[in-house]
Amino acid sequence: MKRVQFSARYPDEFVHPLHQQIIDHGPITRAELLMWSPTADATTLFWCDGCADATATAIDAIESLVVRTLVAETDGTYAFLRQNAFEFAPVLLDAIADARVIFLPPVVFRDTGAVRFEAVGEASELSSFHGELSDHIGLTIERVHEFERRDSPSRLTDRQRDALETAVAVGYYEIPRDGTVTDVAARLGCSTSTAGELIRKAEAAVIREYAESR
Repeated sequence: MKRVQFSARYPDEFVHPLHQQIIDHGPITRAELLMWSPTADATTLFWCDGCADATATAIDAIESLVVRTLVAETDGTYAFLRQNAFEFAPVLLDAIADARVIFLPPVVFRDTGAVRFEAVGEASELSSFHGELSDHIGLTIERVHEFERRDSPSRLTDRQRDALETAVAVGYYEIPRDGTVTDVAARLGCSTSTAGELIRKAEAAVIREYAESR
């Protein structure tokens, strides 16, 4: 079984309305689709890297929205949504429904227009899915590795990984230290407190995984 990370770019007519709000350079630069229902009455859990007001503005652009509940946290806002449709292009939904693969959360929407997601399945089925979806959108394979039945409980989130990679890039771990948490925050486009929290959680996850592997 293989696990493949894809990066996609949708043509304008296929862009989801929430993603369009992010692309249009609002205060939100990243949204993550964390969970979703397999029903026509679309129930989803999103996370956005903006405050509750900014998230509400972006979400209210979704015409199919029926109910929303927002929960603000220090590094962003969770949004529980219920819609009467997913508002993805039918041709994309059909390709996903017909695929003999499983999709892993999160689906990440960036202000660059890119969408990143992961799928698991047999190599032949993943190849067929890639071919089918590539007929409609720009699709790139970023990473391929073996699927493991059980992930480490300390697996880094995308945001934590970004924070660690950025910290390395700015010299935060050099001796003597060249970069600061403020430098990391500037590159990530977040507050210093958020950057510091991401780094601490990432470091804790890495250390836990190391200790458990001994």
